[in-house]
Amino acid sequence: MGRVHLFELEDQSWLPAFLRNYGTDFLQFLSNKTKMYKPVIPILEKGLKKSGQNRILDLGSGGGGGLLWLNSELKKTTPNLKIILTDYYPNISAFEYTQRQADNFEFITKSIDARNVPKELKGFRTMFLSLHHFKPKDAQQILQNAVDTNSSIGIFEASERSFPSLLAMFLSPITVLLTTPFIRPFKFGRILFTYLIPIVPLFVWWDGIVSSLRTYSVREMQKLVEDLDNKESFDWEINRIKSGPGIILYLLGTIKE
Repeated sequence: MGRVHLFELEDQSWLPAFLRNYGTDFLQFLSNKTKMYKPVIPILEKGLKKSGQNRILDLGSGGGGGLLWLNSELKKTTPNLKIILTDYYPNISAFEYTQRQADNFEFITKSIDARNVPKELKGFRTMFLSLHHFKPKDAQQILQNAVDTNSSIGIFEASERSFPSLLAMFLSPITVLLTTPFIRPFKFGRILFTYLIPIVPLFVWWDGIVSSLRTYSVREMQKLVEDLDNKESFDWEINRIKSGPGIILYLLGTIKE
C-alpha cells in the first residue's frame, strides 16, 4: 500500500489545545506503561555515544512519549543524561508532570519547528511517533536541518502501513476507554470528553488510522536520505525492529567519526 497523507486532527491549528493534549497524554501513558520503545534502547545508546552527547533534544514530544520510562533505562549507561522536551504545540501540563517524575527533564514552552530547530538547542535529536505528520518535503527538511547543524538524529515510528497496525488503531477507542482513569495528571475534562461526550476516543481512532497510512516505510526513509545534501558526512541506519506484537520503524543518523 502506498503512503496516503490524509489529515490528522492533532495537526489542525483550530483543534482546541486541551483536546490535543488529551490525545498526546494518552499516547504518553500507553508508551510508558507498555514499555513500547524498550527494543530501541541500544539504538538510542548508540546515538548518544556516537554523537558524544549526554543530552537528548526531543522534537515533536507531544505528551512526552515513552521517554519517561526510557529515561530510567538510559541513565544506567548515561548517568548524567539530560532530556529536553519540545513541540510545535507544547503540552505544558504533560511536560511539567514528566519533569516532576524525573528532575533531569527540561522543556521549552515556546513552539519549536522540527524543520528549523534553533541553533542554540543542542543535543542528540529524537522523534517518537511524529515523522509521519510531515509530508516528504518537510520530513526531508527535518533530516537536512540535522545534517546542516551536525546534529545526530534518531527517529522512531511505532506503526506501519499493515493490516495488524491498522487493526490495532481501529480498536484504539477501547484502549482509551480502559486507560483514561489512570492517566496523569488527572483532569475532569478528560473524563467528560471520553465517557460523556466521547470526542477523545473518536479523535484517537481517526488519528491512529491516519498515522498508520502516513507512516514512512524503510524504503521511503532511505529515499529521504538519498536526496539530502552532504548526506555522506553521516552514517545512516534505517530498519524495523520487533516490539511485542508490533514493530518499530527507525532511522538513526550519526556524524561520521
